[in-house]
Amino acid sequence: MTEDLSRLPFDDLVRRVRACTICADVLPRGPRPVIQISESARILVVGQAPGRRVHETGLPFNDPSGDRLRQWMGVTRDTFYDEQKLAILPMGFCYPGTGKSGDLPPRPECAPAWRNLLLDRLPQIGLTLVIGQYAHAWHLAGTGKSVTENVRRWRDYWPDVVPLPHPSPRNNGWLRKNSWFEAELVPEVQSLVNKALNTDSLSASQE
Repeated sequence: MTEDLSRLPFDDLVRRVRACTICADVLPRGPRPVIQISESARILVVGQAPGRRVHETGLPFNDPSGDRLRQWMGVTRDTFYDEQKLAILPMGFCYPGTGKSGDLPPRPECAPAWRNLLLDRLPQIGLTLVIGQYAHAWHLAGTGKSVTENVRRWRDYWPDVVPLPHPSPRNNGWLRKNSWFEAELVPEVQSLVNKALNTDSLSASQE
């Protein structure tokens, strides 16, 4: 009889995820699922998969991509890594290794095994930041559009979901070519993030 993981207490489910080895045979540095999650989180950040530095430190977005993402969001490292406020669930939880043109795609086994189980345990999420093509494909299913087109059409998903390009330094060329992104969308993202993070304090002040 197959175990119904949806019935597990939240902390037990998270422990199962962090002990996952389903891709162990194909991961060049072995499994080390890197996630940040709490049932109280208001914002969900959806990336691709951990890079080498993240794998080594066990801290999501602990790299230049994370520095740029935090700048886009207008938050400090302390706020970003406060799991009570912000959940981070990449499309693949483990470092997939490096190919000829950068990190390999997220392992395809990960999302079907864990993603919906974890998303179902995040009842407070009011804002989801969806980063890069693999995250777009899952969270914006059915659009069939490129990352650039999804980001250009951000108003179609606003205000609950915001499609973003990847903040990697490898995307510097894209950012130069699409200067409208940082001029037009980033300030709106910062406003939404600030509102989501301050929902509790605003509610309390109105009581």
